[in-house]
Amino acid sequence: MSRIAKAFDALRAEGRKALIPYVTAGDPYPDATVELMLAMANAGADVIELGVPFSDPMADGPVIQRAAERALAKGIGMAQVLAFVRGFRAKNDATPVVLMGYANPIERYGVERFVADAKAAGVDGVLVVDYPPEECEAFAATLRSNGLDPIFLLAPTSTEQRMKDVGRVASGYVYYVSLKGVTGAGHLDTDAVAQMVPRIKAHVALPVGVGFGIRDAQSAMAVGAVSDAVVIGSAIVQLLETQSRDNVASAGGRFIADIRKALDSLQGVH
Repeated sequence: MSRIAKAFDALRAEGRKALIPYVTAGDPYPDATVELMLAMANAGADVIELGVPFSDPMADGPVIQRAAERALAKGIGMAQVLAFVRGFRAKNDATPVVLMGYANPIERYGVERFVADAKAAGVDGVLVVDYPPEECEAFAATLRSNGLDPIFLLAPTSTEQRMKDVGRVASGYVYYVSLKGVTGAGHLDTDAVAQMVPRIKAHVALPVGVGFGIRDAQSAMAVGAVSDAVVIGSAIVQLLETQSRDNVASAGGRFIADIRKALDSLQGVH
């Protein structure tokens, strides 16, 4: 059983919701990424999504675009991202790590080499924003055969057929993008999320995480009440870009601890 499946099984048994923070690898300080990941895990993150910096992150809003630009300017590429995961695994063998990014860095690195090196580093899942399920069955199969979960996005515009396609090739969890827009946008409509999650579950036998537009404990609770997991990215990245090197890990940990406490107040809500 994968680390991701174990994490969700344990949460389900406890009646708790998963908290999945996203941070961009190498931002704001490359030498603080591992420390930040460890602080978030210690504060209650159930899965960590580690963003692979890319020059044209089409799904991401300005906050995460800036983070990617800062990381690229500091020389952060796939090799460095995998090194961060190895560093994290040296001190934490339990918390799942998902690499989130775009096809270009993986294809430049080499798909087979990427899968082998990600597995060796201790990566648990891979979410490639611009790999639709119907076009990457071979890649998804390669990931699964190496013990890695292929994770896919669904959106408010996703058709029933797209949900079926995702249900066929995905494992770990699915990430429902709650907004028609980019990361960090506003206007989170929790009623619409509440209506969409059961539709997804009719076709996808996996936990459903919801992200885009979740900024604080209140919005996290609203989404957690109607989903299996809450994904938070831009709000964390925006907080971290204002922190000094000495404060960045503790600030990230405090933010996660506050959200964790809020989500745990939902314990037993299905």
